[in-house]
Amino acid sequence: MIRPLSRTSLILDIVGAFVLFAIFTPTSVVFYAPGNLSSTVPEAVGVGGLVVAAVLQCGAVAIGRLAPGIALAVAWLGAIVQMAAGLGPLPINVAILGVLYATAAWGTTRVFWAGLVSSFVGGVIAATYVAFSNGQLFAAGISSTVASFVLLAFMSILALGSPWLGGFGWRMVLRWRVSRAAQALAEIATAEEQERVRIARDMHDVVAHSLAVIVAQSDGARYAAASDPQVATEALGTISQTARSALSDVRMLLTQLRHRQGDGPQPTIADLEQLFAQVRQAGVEPRVTVDPMPPGEPPGAIQLAVYRILQEALTNAIRHGAGGAVDVHLAWLTDRVDVEVRNQIAAVPVVGASGGHGLVGMRERAQLVGGSLTSEREGEEFVVRGTLPIGAAQEMPVTTGGDA
Repeated sequence: MIRPLSRTSLILDIVGAFVLFAIFTPTSVVFYAPGNLSSTVPEAVGVGGLVVAAVLQCGAVAIGRLAPGIALAVAWLGAIVQMAAGLGPLPINVAILGVLYATAAWGTTRVFWAGLVSSFVGGVIAATYVAFSNGQLFAAGISSTVASFVLLAFMSILALGSPWLGGFGWRMVLRWRVSRAAQALAEIATAEEQERVRIARDMHDVVAHSLAVIVAQSDGARYAAASDPQVATEALGTISQTARSALSDVRMLLTQLRHRQGDGPQPTIADLEQLFAQVRQAGVEPRVTVDPMPPGEPPGAIQLAVYRILQEALTNAIRHGAGGAVDVHLAWLTDRVDVEVRNQIAAVPVVGASGGHGLVGMRERAQLVGGSLTSEREGEEFVVRGTLPIGAAQEMPVTTGGDA
């Protein structure tokens, strides 16, 4: 019944409710001055009821996003106090509109429909109360009285229903954002699974080819051991070299299994714009700065490492960040490239957001090219920093597999 809400948002709601109370309560007291509003109770009782109703209705605004259902109940209580004090519509009732908006925008399914019903029922009750408290409405004939009542009820329902419809529209926007983020994550998961299949094929080729060479050389060494020891020695050297190469390839492939990689050719920095476009579709805006620019064509291993680190960091921002903008900075220096990604941390931690292979994978990706990477929280931001030496990656292969 109580939604997770950041401290900043709650403080803003409370301050906004206080401003409403400070502005509209004195206005309502002036509006209630003797002669301005018909009342069946003494003036002191009316003013007291007005203040109590204002406290309840503005208090409901303060908790509108935190607990829409409770806010709706408190707003109804404030309206009942207002009518019990013999007061008609007052400026403080603007707070009720904010509560109805909150029920439609952030309420549960039950609260959502309760807000809609309250718009209709509240409109009819308000029209009925005004009609009976204003004797002039019944001074005309029956047909004129019915028409006036219907028009008054329609206007009341329209006034209460409009903010509810606005909240419903915002609810649809929020759902659309969640759907887009889920779709983006599903596409990333699909790409990851495709990469696992590709790596499995590469591993099969590496292991099958290497074992075939080892078996053939072993048989040759066994047959030549007695007649030609030199041939046997050479065969053993070939076996050792092949096994070492296969072990290195398998280790690289197993490391890649911890990274989300697409099928086909390995990406380069030329594919970063496509990556940023996918992130934008998920509702996160990357603010990219590149200073200085690459002095030339960076090594393929460095380009791949930069792409994968940014891909993982931006994926974490989609999953565990607060949304909005993510700052991405690249500095292509003569001997290294510095990478930095900053994003706001979600006010409420996501279940399962403690890391896993993502952060470890980024560090391993940096270490594969001789670099380093750190990831830590700084205030309300999560920061990923990496340094990749360009010289150390000049002769490193971009892909693995193939003939040993």
